[in-house]
Amino acid sequence: MTTLEKTISERSVTSDFLKYASQVYHNLSPATLIEHAIQRGEGQLAANGAFNASTGKHTGRSPKDKYVVRDGEVDELIAWGAVNQPMEPEVFDRLMARALAYVQNRPLYVQDCFVGADPRHRLSVRVITEFAWHNLFAQQLFVRPTPDERVDFQPQVVVLDVPGLRMDPECDGTRSETVIAMDLSAGYVLIAGTAYAGEIKKSIFSIMNFWLPQKGIFPMHCAANQGAAGDVALFFGLSGTGKTSLSADPSRPLIGDDEHGWSDEGVFNFEGGCYAKCIRLSEKYEPDIWNAIRFGSVLENVVIAPDTRIPDYDDSSITENTRAAYPLTYIQNALEPSVGGHPLNIFFLTCDAFGVLPPISKLTTEQAMEQFLLGYTAKVAGTEVGVTEPEMTFSTCFGSPFLPLPPKEYARLLGEKLNQHPAQVWLVNTGWTGGAYGTGSRISIQYTRALIHAALDGSLKHVETQLDPFFGLHVPVSCPGVPSEILQPRQTWQDPAAYDAQAQRLAEEWAKRIGAH
Repeated sequence: MTTLEKTISERSVTSDFLKYASQVYHNLSPATLIEHAIQRGEGQLAANGAFNASTGKHTGRSPKDKYVVRDGEVDELIAWGAVNQPMEPEVFDRLMARALAYVQNRPLYVQDCFVGADPRHRLSVRVITEFAWHNLFAQQLFVRPTPDERVDFQPQVVVLDVPGLRMDPECDGTRSETVIAMDLSAGYVLIAGTAYAGEIKKSIFSIMNFWLPQKGIFPMHCAANQGAAGDVALFFGLSGTGKTSLSADPSRPLIGDDEHGWSDEGVFNFEGGCYAKCIRLSEKYEPDIWNAIRFGSVLENVVIAPDTRIPDYDDSSITENTRAAYPLTYIQNALEPSVGGHPLNIFFLTCDAFGVLPPISKLTTEQAMEQFLLGYTAKVAGTEVGVTEPEMTFSTCFGSPFLPLPPKEYARLLGEKLNQHPAQVWLVNTGWTGGAYGTGSRISIQYTRALIHAALDGSLKHVETQLDPFFGLHVPVSCPGVPSEILQPRQTWQDPAAYDAQAQRLAEEWAKRIGAH
């Protein structure tokens, strides 16, 4: 065991700042937390029973306000840069002192939880929140301890979440009034100046991405489900590419929708819940998610009709990044415990805003490694502050905003796992067809589901493929339930020459970035 591994796995951090609060509420039930949230004016109940809250001006993550505290034990390991901005220890101490002063004589809510469905590879986390609904969010998203496990609960990581505290950049050394700072050595996370609950979730994900590789476990930004024969499938992708929607399959028990580890034993979920985008949510096409949004669930920034309290999932007037958080137990066919074997199929999901990638293609192992490091997709509107429409991005390992270590560390782990447990890797475009964003249309989720089902049941295994002339991808020429022209995106464009030009530009960008790795 390395010194750095011991930092988290063998140390118990304290929560001394709780003594400054006027009242501390420990591990309240969902019903009680909802009562508190309503009484405090934090939101309202929707007609379906879910609690709906507004997150104010922060309706997505604030990556430019995220910091990692410098420390002699982590300096050599962290990939410092725009994703992992350094913060000096004295600055973090000063911010924590401000937070301590802020919480004096205020009520605080405490939620003790685990991260990691496999007890052999889990962290104990204490989430301390200013808002009751943020505490409900943490309870529904993470793994809930049993009553016996809570008796002697010792947190290894403590999150202090105080949205009402505004930083002063001139005095505090922050970029803005918002800060998300992680002290990996001390086991503290401070979140201030933003009410977007996703910051809690992704901070803990970043910590898992720091800790697990030291144990030889591959942390993954992916969803996972399992077939009747025990065959596991993984769905990699950034927010908005379809991980949650495509993994929520009535015919395949859900392991989890977003964050997993791949150990020597198999795949396990980090979380005990789901955090689904619900803009334009459809009961017809996404029944599992639709039915999971009920009492105990949390909605973020969904427009609610003032008279009927019925959610309008088509209304994006607040943000495209409307969200629903609910426990895995709300999914009818969720796997309990949420662990599975080694995957047989792996899907890399990309939301291609240029509309030139085929909806599915088969990757060789070499191409899989290239695509994993490339991480091509589009940032979907609303997932980050300032993103109002899809824009091209290359997110290494399909999760670079959450990777403290150099990307090649995660690619190395993927390569090791694929060598030990061979799986077929597919590239799936859930973005545009018939033209780029603004001209074409989003690929039908019905077609995407049909393609994935065909891959999972073996129907595509022996189908003839054509080599894409721009990207070198092996594209199936047919699939049950999918028009053949959809499989060849050039055929969906009214102007083939415009397609060629657009595809050439993207292929050149791919080649340049692949060469850089």
